[in-house]
Amino acid sequence: MLFSHGATLLSMRGITLSSLCLLIHLLQDEISSILVLENEDLQNSIKPQKIEFHSLNFNNTLHWQPGRAREAKAAVYFVQYKVFLSEETETCSSQTPMKSIFPGATLQKSPFPEQNTRYGQSTWQNKEECWGVQDHFCDLTDETADVQEPYYGRVRAASGGVYSDWSLSCRFTPWRETMIGPPTVNVVQSNKSIIVKLQAPRSPYRRKRGSTIPMTNYYDLLYQVFIINNLLDEQHRVLVYEGKDKVVKIEDLRRGVSYCVVAKTYVPTLDRSSAYSSRQCTMLL
Repeated sequence: MLFSHGATLLSMRGITLSSLCLLIHLLQDEISSILVLENEDLQNSIKPQKIEFHSLNFNNTLHWQPGRAREAKAAVYFVQYKVFLSEETETCSSQTPMKSIFPGATLQKSPFPEQNTRYGQSTWQNKEECWGVQDHFCDLTDETADVQEPYYGRVRAASGGVYSDWSLSCRFTPWRETMIGPPTVNVVQSNKSIIVKLQAPRSPYRRKRGSTIPMTNYYDLLYQVFIINNLLDEQHRVLVYEGKDKVVKIEDLRRGVSYCVVAKTYVPTLDRSSAYSSRQCTMLL
């Protein structure tokens, strides 16, 4: 009897231990599933938003906004870029029109992947200066120096050991999409006239001798010169010249009147004009 009772207890204990082990295993699976779901949610919530290029005179900078999660405020970011070489159908983040980025301008028309990840016929390259940074922008001017080539940029975020998926920019071709700045304007009065001296905006790229290359090397630029008679209306600009001359003489002005001059650059092939230059004013004596 004692032997039979002991065997029964051992059997019941075995069943209890087996049930306990099963319960622990189920709890572990449940916890793992919860952690996976939490990580996936964090991955999505820290994913960078609105990846887009901002470009002025070929100074090309990739910008993005942090994800919606509170953890995104402490996230670090990793940037890659590549040249577009074949037909691709990837969906980019929503892009802000360049004229909204540069007011006044007009435009008519492992946690880390391998660096040689294939995408079309080109390869993604790491931007070392923007690898694990807290900034929300990355200067890619040197990496996008072939202004006729189309490029992509992409960004991923990391927070607390969790890495988001990559967020992709829209295709960016510097020559087509950069906003061109206004010319530099200087004025000199001469009798009843004003002599306006214009200088084209310059790109960040340099010649072999070190001087920066003007935007006129890339585009057939026209200058638009406007005069403002401060005696009549300080906001009314009158177009007095459009052309390629770097020195413009505005004649038949009134003595004792204050005039201001502003100018814009205009690219006929793209039907694109810059913002106005800063005012240069003088009083005719």
